[in-house]
Amino acid sequence: MKRHLFHIFLLLFPIFILAQSHLTGMIIDKQNPKDNLGVSGATVNWLNTNVGAITNEKGWFSIPYKPEYNKLVVSYIGYKTDTITITNLQPIHHFITPESALDEITIKSKRDAIQKSLFATANMFTVNNDELLKAACCNLAESFETNPSIDVSFSDALTGTRQIQMLGLKSPYLLITQENVPSVRGAAQAFGLTFTPGTWVESIQITKGAGSVVNGYESISGQINAELVKPFSDNTFFLNAYSSLNGRLELNTHFNEKVSEKWQTGLYIHGNYRGEKFDRNDDDFLDAPLAKQINVMNRWQYTDAQNGWVSFINFRFLNDEKQTGELTFNPTTDKGTTNKPVLSGDEVWGSEIDTQRFESSAKLGYVFPELPYQSFGFQLAYSNHQQDSYFGLNVYDIQHESVYSNLIFNSIIGDTRNKFKTGISFTYDKYDELVNTSKFNRKENSAGAFFEYAFDNLEDFSLTAGLRIDAHNLLGTFLTPRLHLRYAPWENGVFRASAGRGKRSANIFAENQQLFASSRQINIDAVGGNIYGLNPEIAWNYGISYLQKFELFEKKGDITFDFYRTDFENQVVVDWESRSFGTPEISFYDLDGKSIANSFQVEAFYEFKEGFTLRTAYKYFDISTDYKSGRLQKPLQPRNRFFANVSYETIAIENGPQWKFDATFNSIGQQRLPDTSSNPTQYQLAAYSKRFNLLNSQVTKVFSNKFEVYIGAENLTNVQQKNPILASDAPFGANFDTTIVYSPIFGRAIYAGLRFKIE
Repeated sequence: MKRHLFHIFLLLFPIFILAQSHLTGMIIDKQNPKDNLGVSGATVNWLNTNVGAITNEKGWFSIPYKPEYNKLVVSYIGYKTDTITITNLQPIHHFITPESALDEITIKSKRDAIQKSLFATANMFTVNNDELLKAACCNLAESFETNPSIDVSFSDALTGTRQIQMLGLKSPYLLITQENVPSVRGAAQAFGLTFTPGTWVESIQITKGAGSVVNGYESISGQINAELVKPFSDNTFFLNAYSSLNGRLELNTHFNEKVSEKWQTGLYIHGNYRGEKFDRNDDDFLDAPLAKQINVMNRWQYTDAQNGWVSFINFRFLNDEKQTGELTFNPTTDKGTTNKPVLSGDEVWGSEIDTQRFESSAKLGYVFPELPYQSFGFQLAYSNHQQDSYFGLNVYDIQHESVYSNLIFNSIIGDTRNKFKTGISFTYDKYDELVNTSKFNRKENSAGAFFEYAFDNLEDFSLTAGLRIDAHNLLGTFLTPRLHLRYAPWENGVFRASAGRGKRSANIFAENQQLFASSRQINIDAVGGNIYGLNPEIAWNYGISYLQKFELFEKKGDITFDFYRTDFENQVVVDWESRSFGTPEISFYDLDGKSIANSFQVEAFYEFKEGFTLRTAYKYFDISTDYKSGRLQKPLQPRNRFFANVSYETIAIENGPQWKFDATFNSIGQQRLPDTSSNPTQYQLAAYSKRFNLLNSQVTKVFSNKFEVYIGAENLTNVQQKNPILASDAPFGANFDTTIVYSPIFGRAIYAGLRFKIE
């Protein structure tokens, strides 16, 4: 207990408030002074500094002041720029004069595909649409292929589902949100990332380490937030068509319509289909599932900028069907049986996963017109997720009903250097699960309040410190502290540090659905906890990072060093190597000892010439847990990874053609494999996998700002895991296992597609 109080003290200690002098004033149009109204949106800043402000709708501004500041620059589009000498803090009224004749100037600036800020307090970066288009990016799970901070791997040898990891921890320890509303959680944990089409994503914000208390208490290793396209800014019409030689077909369409001056609506339709059977490794099992999905979202946006209001309303429906297993499996006749076809005489194993999901959400925001630093926001979301599935003779059904609400108020304390967010939140989750013949039902609800303080001295130091308290019917009443620090000792260099605590319920079946596609017996070593008889997971995350931006030969670049450590107070251990009387098991039990995840990454970026960039990264992981059999490294987790991405694009002239080339290389080190030494000899695996290399590439031809085509390949080196399904010749036997997957199953996959838009 003392240790926990000490942690909280360290996180809250830096919260302080500093007083600062401000200069106030009004900027007025010299040609129209009689209205007694100022110019809204004019920029004022101190000469040769980054300290600035924007006038409100009445023309008033307030800007931090220091004695050494004496030249104030006032600028506004279409007006002459003025420089004013300031000798005291008396409010000023300054008249600006329109330019008599302005030449039209067009300035074009291309955003970096991955944007890293020197000024954000948290270690956060933004992945924009340009980066997402470097790969096929058919869904959110596939949108991280060109990002070195997120590791992408396959969860099993059957479903083709990709899982992501950050800081060496898989996605349940990440808070994954859509527009800051928690989305991939609970029943959606296994497949939820595949339910957001890539074309719906406008940008992705990735935060390493402890996140914000505003978004809840569950985040442990970081947060991934996907911003969706907005009806007001998206194209009137958009079409993306995709086809792959692995049998996958996909179509995405966007329709956006302006309903009134303040209302805009968008209809987004996604469909994908795979109906062709592939078995390239000759194990009689499908390399990729037969699948079809229809995904429809209707999005409404209300914007009243003059009065400070903005709102979004979303409705979404998804139907996703997958069939996998042996080539000859027929669900009509073979479901739930060990039928032996007349011709082969072998038992036929198969699986189906059918999911229906409905979501609705609303967001309302208001910015006080006379106080642009003050605002409030309200979020409300509802989802109903129904999955019916079976894996051979194992049945797993889950229905998850969820309600989320969050009310946030933003303002300042004294001046704009001292900002705060505060609010209340409520969550409700109802789970109904069927595991073979056993039912696991529970309801979770929590009410919480939070306060987050941010200080920025406008030069070299900033901090964000937050604390929330939640009352949860199963987890109890608890505190969640979070802290982020930033210090910039010199130009273009910044140190960051963070620390924070997370707490969550482990949904052991939804998060580990691949376990059903094996012969392992399920064992829950319950200790009297409230969730499956287990206790909640609790972990502290600490991290430091350094970012240095530079120019070399007049070209920009940056280098980043990160080190993060996650230390679990309690963890629901997923033990794939336990046995009971010689029978393989998967055991779930509370941690007795230590469980740590250490992550180190160095990343470098350089632009050799305009349009030609290189990004490289090296990562090292040390992830170990005290199992009942002793301390072991996490299985199927490489200690070493190397990443490189090179991009080149020709310079487009006006609306002319353009070429884009992109290649991504990954070198994945050896991985510890689960112990199979007790299996019969023919079903034993080596202790470690071999290292391997992956190469992906894509070429895009942009014909105009309306039309482009692309062709690419995943796994150009044609890497394939030998015998990814253990005991595939005896799928109903004691050694059948589809979960020991450490490299690609399918091999090389060529794809092509087109994009067409009407602005």
